[in-house]
Amino acid sequence: MSFPLLTAAAALPAVGAIATAAVPAGRRTAAKWLALLVSLGTLVLAGIITARFEPGGDRYQLTESHAWIADFGVRYELGVDGIAVALLALTAVLIPFIILAGWHDADPSPASGGETPVETKNYRWRPTQGFFALILAVEAMVILSFEATDVFLFYILFEAMLIPMYFLIGGFGDRAHAGSEENAAAQRSYAAVKFLLYNLVGGLIMLAAVIGLYVVAGNFSLTEIAAARASGDLEMSTNVERLLFLGFFFAFAVKAPLWPLHTWLPNAMGESTAPVAVLITAVVDKVGTFAMLRFCLGLFPEASKWATPVILVLALISIVYGALLAVGQRDIKRLVAYASISHFGFIVMGIFAMTSQGQSGATLYMVNHGISTAALMLVAGFLISRRGSRLIADYGGVQKVAPVLAGTFLIGGLATLSLPGLAPFVSEFLVLVGTFARYPVVGIIATFGIVLAALYTLVLYQRTMTGPVKEEVRTLPDLRPRELAVVAPLIALLIFLGFFPQPLTKIVNPAVEHTMSDVQQKDPQPEVEAAQ
Repeated sequence: MSFPLLTAAAALPAVGAIATAAVPAGRRTAAKWLALLVSLGTLVLAGIITARFEPGGDRYQLTESHAWIADFGVRYELGVDGIAVALLALTAVLIPFIILAGWHDADPSPASGGETPVETKNYRWRPTQGFFALILAVEAMVILSFEATDVFLFYILFEAMLIPMYFLIGGFGDRAHAGSEENAAAQRSYAAVKFLLYNLVGGLIMLAAVIGLYVVAGNFSLTEIAAARASGDLEMSTNVERLLFLGFFFAFAVKAPLWPLHTWLPNAMGESTAPVAVLITAVVDKVGTFAMLRFCLGLFPEASKWATPVILVLALISIVYGALLAVGQRDIKRLVAYASISHFGFIVMGIFAMTSQGQSGATLYMVNHGISTAALMLVAGFLISRRGSRLIADYGGVQKVAPVLAGTFLIGGLATLSLPGLAPFVSEFLVLVGTFARYPVVGIIATFGIVLAALYTLVLYQRTMTGPVKEEVRTLPDLRPRELAVVAPLIALLIFLGFFPQPLTKIVNPAVEHTMSDVQQKDPQPEVEAAQ
């Protein structure tokens, strides 16, 4: 029996979470280093999985299958296609940077800059071990959700990851909050409860659809259900398929998040620490869009095509609405949150454009958005921790006192607006090309999101980094070595994948071809009039 790589990739952070939580109370630094080493070990395993994966091989590779709840046909089934490998690698890459960026976020009342924990009048213990253990627990569940090919197993992970995220949002919120500590705690609690309730409602609706799928198919295996559909052995009426599709899609749209189910995200990101905000939008939310490709299109192809016009309208609203709200934001972190809603609109649009370019672009967008948002949000977090404010109006002239911080902030912002030469440009271009090929009007309207992205990004940079130096920012230190170690590799990845996206496209494109085959769609051929 071959070594179970997929199980190991999820088990290592899970065991690491338990070990980190068990570190004695006075050994905060040991807990941090343990969590970082575990995340680096997970990254090594993800690299081995990526190297072992053969893009031209079977659809699902490195598979594992064991009996779990035999009476109900539930199995512990794992397997990865190219899309899952890309997102698993993204998760494994980002978690070490998230841990390193949040090195002091759970320390007792840090001094300005967050480097040295000190005792203050309002001294309050924050459990460092719990903070890093929760991050590792989320990583384990997200990785396993990308690997699961049993629908019930995926559902369990889809719901279980809400619990550690709830505590990360509500228990370890942003310290740069206007007003009293009591008000800050109330806002964190509100954001955490809203996050939990929205996603629980989506999960409950999905549970009904999962049960309905079992009644119809007799098992939860994604591969067996797909094979039965292809052979004609699975009978599913049109109305049943559509209802089941809606149950799955609703839960994934909440997680994604797609308009009008998006309102929990700005609260959650705004009240979280910057690393947790990155964990939400760059890692956890990708499970929703990934599941649309794997489960909605894979299990319910006809219903997916039936719902496509409405979903494209919702995606367009997300693109334009999210960008417009980002333009009007006064809070840096909420601006990034609304920008992410706009970007998720592009991802959903690419998935349901039903073209190979659109779906390849959507998958690349998931990866590239994760890297660019991590770069921008983490630099913003370093800036906020220095000034103690999230308000854009409280900054000005930062580039004159902290040029490296301002420069990395600019590159992260330019990646957000998909500047050519940076990774998100490739994915956004493919999404628009793929959408325009089948739905030209939708593609044209979506381009307004690009214009608005340039507006909110450049205005943010102008108001915070340029102009006269405000008195409150004159003494802001530039990026420290630890912070540079977080930001520099992300910037390098954005530039590398911007000029050479082939390592990703080589892995992703065969999986996209399988998805296109599931929905029985072919790319539309260009209409060229014969020369007279």
